[in-house]
Amino acid sequence: MPIIKIALEGVPKDYATSLLPTVIHHMGYQTEWVSTKQADLIIKGPFFKRTKPFKMVPKPLRPIASKVLEGIKKQRKQAPITLFHTQENTRHDIFDPDYSISFDLGVSNPKHYRLPYWMEMIDWSHEGVIGNQNPRYGRLMNLKDLSSPLGKKFISRPQRMAFITSHLLEPRKMLFDRLGKVIPIHGFGPYFDKNIRSHLQSSFTKYELLQDYAFNLCPENSLYPGYITEKIPEAFNAGCLPITWVDTNIQCDFNPLAMLNLLPLTYENFSSVEEIIHSKKHLNNFSEQALLIRQPSLEPFKVFLEEILLQATS
Repeated sequence: MPIIKIALEGVPKDYATSLLPTVIHHMGYQTEWVSTKQADLIIKGPFFKRTKPFKMVPKPLRPIASKVLEGIKKQRKQAPITLFHTQENTRHDIFDPDYSISFDLGVSNPKHYRLPYWMEMIDWSHEGVIGNQNPRYGRLMNLKDLSSPLGKKFISRPQRMAFITSHLLEPRKMLFDRLGKVIPIHGFGPYFDKNIRSHLQSSFTKYELLQDYAFNLCPENSLYPGYITEKIPEAFNAGCLPITWVDTNIQCDFNPLAMLNLLPLTYENFSSVEEIIHSKKHLNNFSEQALLIRQPSLEPFKVFLEEILLQATS
């Protein structure tokens, strides 16, 4: 089994158990987590902070430090490959990596791959990929469930809405205030319970909590073409109708008829929401829609990664 030495910079704390390292292992590579000086591949995440070279070195010593750095580089067969991988709404070209993985649509660069965060939370065991986790939700999402309609079972649930959040910044505050006048909303998470330090330390999982609700208010934090996280499919997978605020290019991943997107209703101050939520006709229409219309696969992602891994280990 070939070994690839990987260094991480500015990635989430649980990155080592996320989908990308899991796929690398599935492809027959053994990973070693090392420092940047030892790495074949450096993965830089959305929290990476670029610093000026030798910023902490006194000016008179910087020429010497530069020569030392050049000597280290010459000892290597080649410079490490850099991969920017973001799970946040940041652009793929935030700096100049060799390769990038992001949400961005419309990117023509062959060194870029679009991998929306929700795909990292899918159970890919049918493709042989095992090991990625989703502890906050309580389980990995099932493609079969996402490809099947909600059915009328969700209509028989208590007609109320769950909202799980760590903050109430806009647009969340606007949506919470407006929808609270239409239907009961129960708030959960660090914002509503100050004893919870983070979602991972709460006393519930999202899947279990959402079983008692017909609706889940799950807006994205911000908008950009292709920026679609795990929020919508997690609501649907739990049997709730997703009430969201998301980029109108949502059809690139999901069926827009399987959710209520509040973004196009902003101009009218969401005046039609009450009629939609309390209408049996509208709810029946939602119940007949599957979230996934096209079956996703990790095979194209593996092809993209194979090029990176071969280049990094050659």
